[in-house]
Amino acid sequence: MTFESAVRLTEILLALALAQQSLEHLRGPRRDRLLFAGRIGLCGLVILGLAQPWPLVGLAVLSLAILQRYQGPYNGGSDRMGLLALWCLTLARVLPEPAWRELAFGYLGLQLVLSYVISGWVKVINPDWRSGRALGDVFRFSAYPVSEDLRGWAERPRVLAAMSWAVMGFELAMPLTLISRETLIAGLAAAAAFHLANACLFGLNRFFWTWLAAYPAILWLQARFF
Repeated sequence: MTFESAVRLTEILLALALAQQSLEHLRGPRRDRLLFAGRIGLCGLVILGLAQPWPLVGLAVLSLAILQRYQGPYNGGSDRMGLLALWCLTLARVLPEPAWRELAFGYLGLQLVLSYVISGWVKVINPDWRSGRALGDVFRFSAYPVSEDLRGWAERPRVLAAMSWAVMGFELAMPLTLISRETLIAGLAAAAAFHLANACLFGLNRFFWTWLAAYPAILWLQARFF
């Protein structure tokens, strides 16, 4: 994957993710409608590849207004990853030197890998995650309307312990997938399946689309240095 094709694919995927997230605000207060309608319009220009790089610059500036409006990334980790991807992409388009542009885009790929490793480390040092108790609480107390059959998994400690260790193992092993193109693709497929399961079971749909948008960065980075 070339640098240009990876950046372009990331632009399209991120613009689709940001546009989807913006739709829920179009029935909110007038100020919110203006902010997010503007974001949808800019996302459309990014997807069409028009007036590059100015729609990305506009989205980056607008992200500051949205941060001020909600006093930070109001939707937690998915918003932070979206902001990181947006600003890395913007720098990858506007920085004057090719090496600087590659550095900005490569930083997104590096942070993607670290996001899994840090998440796995936080879990593995937590005794509740190692025992499966933390995952049981996720099923037991999730506000998302999962079925009663799925909530019943909270009463299966052995299954939950196995699931917990599977999640921690794949997150901590993510750097090892950089060994080859094939292992990276397999690792990203497993990660995407993990995010999709979280979206279906717990309503964490933003994570799926936002993390997926950053995958071209790590695919390019692996091809660039390995």
